[in-house]
Amino acid sequence: MSIGKIVEQALQDGYLTPAMEAEVGRICDHASELSIEEYMALDRLMGSLLTGEVVAVPRKQFINVMEDLVLTEAVARVAEIEATSEGSLDVGDIAAYALNRLPPLYATTEEGASWQRARAKTELQELISQQVSEAIARNLDRPNDDKTVLTPKNTGNEVLRQVSTLLQAYAPAFEQKAQS
Repeated sequence: MSIGKIVEQALQDGYLTPAMEAEVGRICDHASELSIEEYMALDRLMGSLLTGEVVAVPRKQFINVMEDLVLTEAVARVAEIEATSEGSLDVGDIAAYALNRLPPLYATTEEGASWQRARAKTELQELISQQVSEAIARNLDRPNDDKTVLTPKNTGNEVLRQVSTLLQAYAPAFEQKAQS
């Protein structure tokens, strides 16, 4: 999708989703030079974000309690193993493997998260332990390949800064040319 279409969609919906934000970033990162139309679309998006016409949707308005439970279990187990051996385990790989085999437990409030956590500890703790054990076994069997690690994306409040930085980097004299 092009920057123009993404901006049109954001203006139509009134929201800039994290996926839209990532796509604009990807386009800008891979373009050697943006067109005037693309700069104008980015300028329009930035103005709309500043006025509130478009709202940047935060990355997370909810949490998956299962992520915390699995990560806690994985870290404890990996620490035990690494203390008694010379090997190194990737906690992220272990957690991802286990999470892909466990039910999600989403919550939007602290009360909901507490309820999900208590439910998981009584009903799912054995399954969590089993999946983390399986993930560790698979991780130990697999050689440590060179991997490109995922890095967290910036959140909604960072969108304005990113768009401004992109405009400054790709079109430092755009305002001057447009006014001439």
